[in-house]
Amino acid sequence: MLSDIEIAQASEPKLITEIAAKAGVEEKYLELYGNYKAKVDYNMLKDSKFAPGKLILVTAINPTPAGEGKTTTTVGLADGLAKRGKNVVVALREPSLGPVFGIKGGAAGGGYAQVVPMEDINLHFTGDFHAIGAANNLLAALLDAHIQNGNELDIDVRRITWKRVVDMNDRQLRHIVDGLGGKAHGVPREDGFDITVASEVMAIFCLATSITDLKERLGRIVVGYNRNDEPVTAHDLKAEGAMCALLKDALKPNLVQTLEGTPAFVHGGPFANIAHGCNSIMATKMALALGDYCVTEAGFGADLGAEKFLDIKCRLAGLAPDAVVVVATVRALKNHGGVAKADLDVENLEALEAGLPNLLQHVGNITEVYKLPCVVAINAFPTDTDAELKLVEDKCRELGVNVALSEVWAKGGEGGLALADEVVKLCEGGDEQGRSRDTFEFAYEDDLGIADKIRAIVKRIYHGSDVSFEPAAVKEIAKLESLGFKDMPVCMAKTQYSFSDDASKLGAPKDFTVVVREVKVSAGAGFIVALTGSIMTMPGLGKTPAAHKIDVDENGVISGLF
Repeated sequence: MLSDIEIAQASEPKLITEIAAKAGVEEKYLELYGNYKAKVDYNMLKDSKFAPGKLILVTAINPTPAGEGKTTTTVGLADGLAKRGKNVVVALREPSLGPVFGIKGGAAGGGYAQVVPMEDINLHFTGDFHAIGAANNLLAALLDAHIQNGNELDIDVRRITWKRVVDMNDRQLRHIVDGLGGKAHGVPREDGFDITVASEVMAIFCLATSITDLKERLGRIVVGYNRNDEPVTAHDLKAEGAMCALLKDALKPNLVQTLEGTPAFVHGGPFANIAHGCNSIMATKMALALGDYCVTEAGFGADLGAEKFLDIKCRLAGLAPDAVVVVATVRALKNHGGVAKADLDVENLEALEAGLPNLLQHVGNITEVYKLPCVVAINAFPTDTDAELKLVEDKCRELGVNVALSEVWAKGGEGGLALADEVVKLCEGGDEQGRSRDTFEFAYEDDLGIADKIRAIVKRIYHGSDVSFEPAAVKEIAKLESLGFKDMPVCMAKTQYSFSDDASKLGAPKDFTVVVREVKVSAGAGFIVALTGSIMTMPGLGKTPAAHKIDVDENGVISGLF
């Protein structure tokens, strides 16, 4: 059996100029990065009039070590729609180097449902993440230079909230002391690094709708507070112009293709467990403009990625999905039902039934909270039995939701035809209960207070009983509301493995309390971040990271990526 990277390397991609022509991108908007990658100038959206296509969101159950295949399903569904004669464009996030070299691996799909060039996408690609890291760290350098050179803004060095970033899992950098070595080398202070995808610059990059909007958002970033407890912004440091200059080319969406030649935008990459987990608004709108169908995804499970896609991205961008796909595997559901990874290949209807509430709760959130039409995609494995598949189908139909078997990993677009047919049906006429994009509702309203928005997410989406706010979080909420940030949506930083803030609580736990230990404002992104449980904004590498298996031969051919 070929590995993902071997399948990708054996493919014969079309020239990106052919893909651009197929998508309807005029040559004057195309900036080539070799033969198989290009950027598309954002002025295309401003200069042209397009009728937006149908928006399809792909999400999933809570992830497990057994895997769910959300990106694989997204790509395979798009290829399936293309095989049905539909004009379709994909919109995905860019992978972070941290997970690529850590545990999770890349994010280009798998099997015969991938975007290519897979190695480039999973490594440096077109340099977007380097630009985002440089802009973030320029702001940090300007901040410390201002303090070193007289501190005219009277910044309290104990209240600095802006961190430097690096696109790598590096726990050693979480908490550091810098500025050591004497007066000429800076002001000593406690500091730390985040991973690049957790930077507010990444969130801003993905929520900006134009170069002007990007610059204005960058200027609103709060970097800390002065000694009068007033916020200090990037604009106060005169930083936004130079930051925007670093990002001007990165802001142009990246165009690549699937193994079957379907156009795909891969752009931006905030994590969904610590940020809002969606590709850029610019890329989504470009895909909607060029395709009759845009297939996009949101990170991790629907309690994180889909919630943020719907409550943050859709709210800020004026979007509404026409259909939602919830991806699950029989293996992962058995894992949620208590079966160890080593035993998942054995039929176990009892464990499957015990794990099914995780899927059903996600589906119920989509249909009953957000009032959107939904289909469940079962990502097929050879070990799935007919009895197991029937049990999943029966339980979903009890909720009024159809199930489609997805075999895209093994068969590409051909294996996504059944799912494509279900999606088209939902996009064209809604579901049997009358749900459509026109019935879409948010999980909370803008005018709720920050704490009440957090409670709404915990109770309505996570199905917890309450929220416990630590004293520092209570104090910060009061301050942020007094500063005028009350109407912003909330971005929950939470473990991806559970509906709760405890990664060990699998399935569909109930009556738990979520602990919010810290609250901060991402004023440029336009949301409030609530950190729960033990979530961290800088991951670490494990004992046997994926990096151990990655290599390159004398001809420059990479192996070990997945």
